[in-house]
Amino acid sequence: MIYFDNSATTKPNPSVLSSFLEVSEKFFANPSSIHPLGGESEKLLTAARTQIAQILQVEANEIIFTSGGTEGNSLAIKGIAEQYQSRGKHIITTMIEHPSVYETCKALENKGFDITYLPVNEDGIISVDTLEKEIREDTILISIMHVNHEIGSIQPIEQIGKIAKKHPKLYFHVDGVQGLGKVPLHIKNSGIDLCTFSGHKIHGLNGTGVFYVNNKMRIHPLFHGGEQERKIRSGTENLAGAVAFAKALRLIKDKEIEGRKHLKSIQTYLREELEEMDGIYLNSPTHGAPQILSISAPGWKPEVIIHKLAEKNIYISTKSACSSKQDEPSRVVLACGFGEDRAASALRISLSYDNTKEEAMTFIEVFKETIMYLKKVMEKQSV
Repeated sequence: MIYFDNSATTKPNPSVLSSFLEVSEKFFANPSSIHPLGGESEKLLTAARTQIAQILQVEANEIIFTSGGTEGNSLAIKGIAEQYQSRGKHIITTMIEHPSVYETCKALENKGFDITYLPVNEDGIISVDTLEKEIREDTILISIMHVNHEIGSIQPIEQIGKIAKKHPKLYFHVDGVQGLGKVPLHIKNSGIDLCTFSGHKIHGLNGTGVFYVNNKMRIHPLFHGGEQERKIRSGTENLAGAVAFAKALRLIKDKEIEGRKHLKSIQTYLREELEEMDGIYLNSPTHGAPQILSISAPGWKPEVIIHKLAEKNIYISTKSACSSKQDEPSRVVLACGFGEDRAASALRISLSYDNTKEEAMTFIEVFKETIMYLKKVMEKQSV
């Protein structure tokens, strides 16, 4: 099997799975319980939180455990909106955000919030000058992703953070899901107040995530209960999931420097081969994230190509997994100005550190055969 859909989800690392199972079996007590078993669980939860904080170079009390990226993004945006709406109801984001940010902002529009959706250039990058001009007296939040989930564009987070810090009444949220472990992000040095991560993008487990919240901040919770996680995320903690996230984060960070070079070499090979193919267009910027490559094949339905590749045990995707089953053009590719045909036929190849150059070579061979087969079928149908 050749799995090139790692931006949707990654295969769990065996040692991460082992950690999860071991903790589930031996430390099943509720961390909030006052008996000794609960105390042992609480110590392990604290250790996982501390380890994650050290790796991300933040404070331990700034780490909130969640179920993943969607919850973290909703918590950041709705939490700020609810907490500071008396200060203002203006939020700035971009036209190419993940559905968990984009749709949350759309929902807030129905509640009277004014959302500015910044445009992007052909490389999927915003203009920081335009961003600065859009900040108003009633702006309470800027929410901009680090690495785009479809085309891999990398936003100038540090520059945005510097602009945000000129306005002490607004906060800066970053969706850091796709960049974690692949594209460096220094939270404390980038003016970030809130940042979202997901375990299943780094060979961890589905249903695990981390939400960074600056310890000087107050944020309105999405739901109330036992007041766990600084009263931001009530509910019995997923202890095994927290330990699994810490393990996955440590493992991927150990690979990050050499791994990026490995990914870039594979991506460069794929770009060179695909650029030579007639009728195939590249949507990803040259200097984007090393693990994501978006291409378009105008004239062909992307699901047809995906299913033909799957017959050969090769797996790629269209848009983000959250919106891939929606029969509509890629909002991200459209925003980059590439047109309806390219947006409707967009395909995403997304790599992990486990992928190899040999897999990429096989993919190119099968992809070319697939396109040739589809052209022959169309020629027969037109006769």
